[in-house]
Amino acid sequence: MSIHEEVELLKGVPLFTKLEPNKLKLLAFTSERLTFAAGQDLFRQGELGDAMYVVLGGTADIIIETPSGPLKVAELKKNGFVGEIAILCDVPRTATVTVRETLTALKITKELFFRMVTEFPTMAVEIMRELAHRLDDTNRQLSAMRARAA
Repeated sequence: MSIHEEVELLKGVPLFTKLEPNKLKLLAFTSERLTFAAGQDLFRQGELGDAMYVVLGGTADIIIETPSGPLKVAELKKNGFVGEIAILCDVPRTATVTVRETLTALKITKELFFRMVTEFPTMAVEIMRELAHRLDDTNRQLSAMRARAA
């Protein structure tokens, strides 16, 4: 895939839609493009986080370990991202991400991520929005589970 094709794919990622094409080229050039086969893990819950991933294609399951076993809590697909919590908060990975169908992703290192957020505040705002949506979804799920349990 050419750098131009990667830039076109990055334009579809909500985090990057407001970035100028030359900044997207920089991101595509400085990040690592990886392909994962079905059944492979991007990372496992509890590991140290050194990067985040932006999905260019494919799907994966986000799974957390619970006392009663693994629990799928979300699905990761094209234009999604994962791994930002570990690098933002310097905490171990909060979930395991297992590929369901061949997945292509850009691996953005912690250093590059912080440089991008510092240089491009619109990216920071989009990350905050996505994290707020995820928190809202989690709160709704917890409320529904409590209501069923009551």
